[in-house]
Amino acid sequence: MSPAASSGRTIAFFGPAGTFTEEALFTQPDFAEADVLPLPTLAEVLDSVCAGQVDVGFVPIENSIEGTVNATVDSLVFEADLLIQREVVLDVHMHLMAPPGTGLGDVRRVLSFPHASAQCRRYLAEHLPGVEIVPTNSTAEAARLVGDERRGDSAALAPRLAAKLYGLEVLASSVEDHPDNQTRFVALARSGIPGPTGHDKTSIVCFQREDHPGSLHAILSEFSARSINLTKLESRPTKRGLGDYCFLIDLQGHIADEVVADCLQVLHAEQAGVKFLGSYPAAGTHGEHVRRQADAAWKQAGQWMASLRSQIRRG
Repeated sequence: MSPAASSGRTIAFFGPAGTFTEEALFTQPDFAEADVLPLPTLAEVLDSVCAGQVDVGFVPIENSIEGTVNATVDSLVFEADLLIQREVVLDVHMHLMAPPGTGLGDVRRVLSFPHASAQCRRYLAEHLPGVEIVPTNSTAEAARLVGDERRGDSAALAPRLAAKLYGLEVLASSVEDHPDNQTRFVALARSGIPGPTGHDKTSIVCFQREDHPGSLHAILSEFSARSINLTKLESRPTKRGLGDYCFLIDLQGHIADEVVADCLQVLHAEQAGVKFLGSYPAAGTHGEHVRRQADAAWKQAGQWMASLRSQIRRG
């Protein structure tokens, strides 16, 4: 991108060029105006943000078929102190591609990012049984390697854009096992919480102080008591020993909402250690007024309680 077109902001993304991450990034008009830097691994993207080398990192965090991208989540939970600035959800379609002249029957090796090849298990089993699956750092790197090697027995699972970039032909289109395949991406920065929009999501990690019966129920009851909807609940090992888990929680609402702030404060004080991962605009447009209505109701209830307690006689 030319300096004249740059917004002055730098964004590192999980590359190289031609990944689904790049495709998702450029669905955001303001990101398209930034200086973008493809990096070969998720760790390098996150490290570049932590070190202040770039302003924003853009990485995949979850897939509708394969679930959590563990490398991203574990870095956010245990290593990096970064805040989610927004989420982007992209429809994902996998294409099998190879050098010109390669036929489907010639393919003996399929290169791809492990999450991507796992999303195409059924197709590979039916059409390429016994094929060697070669893991790569990204789908685009798989396409680049196949393009560079020009072997007659190798193919890649990658976005269609990668075929154009690396001189490959698509042998089969949309080979993912599920047509509703989607990947969720997040933009990460060292600091800053976007203001509430009325349709927001908050992500936290809860660490149990004690492993005893009812500990998870005690955490969840704080959300239930305030009618806060959880959109994700996942346990992750803390890496401190077998049976020691923390909980990743996505909830509807923003830390600026009184009801959300009250809930997180109680959790932090009474139930568990809490790591705040961010409050940010939720992908999609539905339910824009739900949190505002809940916030107003909570404020009204607080005012009612304050008026009652103001009547308590002292002494």
